Amino acid sequence: MKTEAAQPDSPKPKRRGPILGLTARAWLFVAPVLLALIVVVGYPVVRAVIMSFQKDAGIDKSTGMFVDGGNAGFSNYTHWLLQQCTDSLGQTISCPTGNSGSEFWAAVGVTVFFAVVTVTLEATIGLGMAMIMGKTFKGRALLRAAVLIPWAIPTAVTARLWEFMFHVDGVVNRVFGTHIVWTVDTWPARFAVVIADVWKTTPFMALLILAGLQVIPGDVYEAARVDGASAWQRFRYITMPLLKPALLVAVLFRTMDALRLYDLPAIMTQNLGATRTISMLVVDQSRSGANSASALSVITFLLIFAVAFVLVKGLGANAVRTQEEQREAH
Repeated sequence: MKTEAAQPDSPKPKRRGPILGLTARAWLFVAPVLLALIVVVGYPVVRAVIMSFQKDAGIDKSTGMFVDGGNAGFSNYTHWLLQQCTDSLGQTISCPTGNSGSEFWAAVGVTVFFAVVTVTLEATIGLGMAMIMGKTFKGRALLRAAVLIPWAIPTAVTARLWEFMFHVDGVVNRVFGTHIVWTVDTWPARFAVVIADVWKTTPFMALLILAGLQVIPGDVYEAARVDGASAWQRFRYITMPLLKPALLVAVLFRTMDALRLYDLPAIMTQNLGATRTISMLVVDQSRSGANSASALSVITFLLIFAVAFVLVKGLGANAVRTQEEQREAH
């Protein structure tokens, strides 16, 4: 006589009540922060986008009357991206030399130059500083505190300090026996800004990289030494792969900051055209036309967002990914 096979018990429905309640409480705690972000970040961004599609108010040259701006369409964006201006007859022409619109792509080039050069130097020097500060030696705490001094100094003070040092009769020319006009000539002024920015911000990079070094377990290095790995091999195959997430996050933060560079070149070189960045162009334009400056601000925001997207998605600069996950992947 055949017996029926025992049927497996049907799975019991999962209880979702406590989970849903926990989720609701979590949203309740996060809601004030989200509301603050919407007010502080969301509203200015939306307002800037709306203003960017409006004409700047001014004087109608045909009537001599003050008129409101009205709808501008994409003319504010074409003014910057295509360097298009409007003449006295209302016709679209290429922006003449000296007009702010003609300086846009030059400012983009200067901004990208500063970002690439300074971030590269700061990441390289910061890595070396972090490797030194990560070792155990007498006076390490004092060294770590001293390294952070340049970063703690206000940028305006740093700019004035280096401006005095790069003066024609300043310390730099006296030490090297030169007579370079650092803050006026094109390339000397750019290199002066790069040197000042690297001096100030490298400690920030070193601090972030040092935090990544601290979480690498020492037993990994001990095992490598037992296997006969040299110092260079340990650095190449252990330190750099495990440090990659922290290093890329440091590069991401610093790159976004460098693309917004304003006060250092503005103070050191007195708004020199050779060192004029996008942020400086936004401030200059805001004095004559807020709506056109808003369009430039939106373009700057999109540029920084695109760079951040490439670093996060393309290069793997993920702040959430830990060194533990990186170690397991290898």
